[in-house]
Amino acid sequence: MMAPDITEPRIVVLASGSGTNLQALIEATRAQDFPGQIVAVGCNRPQAFALERARQAGIDTFTVDHTEYPSREEFDAAFRAQIERHSPDLVVLAGFMRILTPGFVKAFHGIMLNIHPSLLPKYTGLNTHQRALEAGDTRHGVSIHFVTEDLDGGPVIAQAEVAVSPEDTPESLAEKVQRQEHILYPIVVRWFCEGRLQLSEEGVCFDGQPIPAPMVLPADET
Repeated sequence: MMAPDITEPRIVVLASGSGTNLQALIEATRAQDFPGQIVAVGCNRPQAFALERARQAGIDTFTVDHTEYPSREEFDAAFRAQIERHSPDLVVLAGFMRILTPGFVKAFHGIMLNIHPSLLPKYTGLNTHQRALEAGDTRHGVSIHFVTEDLDGGPVIAQAEVAVSPEDTPESLAEKVQRQEHILYPIVVRWFCEGRLQLSEEGVCFDGQPIPAPMVLPADET
């Protein structure tokens, strides 16, 4: 097991599935100049492949199986305790498929990020790619936001767009969006670890100034 550098911001990543965004973050944080370190990966599903990705990278893991708890509140309390053992400076949700209780969210206010596969505020919740196609959208994408008590409703930090073609299916659109996710999430995590990104009463602040709208990567036209 690799010993974390305690001088760097400590990142705990939470996932529920295969962990492709986790893998992108692992690869980004391996760069010598990356200003933070993933110290643990937590899952609510014992068989999640994200756990194997973390183990292969020498990162500590923990699992709290949500099916073993009679209420959402009891699961969140147990999961929160495991997260806090690692003293995170940043909590990153990377495909973590649980609705979090207000108490959990408040515990990590201002230091918890989530990634969502749509151009928020469009299409909160599930089936975002199908909904974008049904609406006839020509642009779709991904958003990264601070987590608040509103489901997928926290202040949006940055977005990346993709072009929607007439031939797209939910599956092909998901692939386009996922490519952008893997680019954008490490960028935003780096900003946070560099101290450039904060959540204030005015909303998202970048380099000490409130941003009037989410920062946007150039559209992927492919």
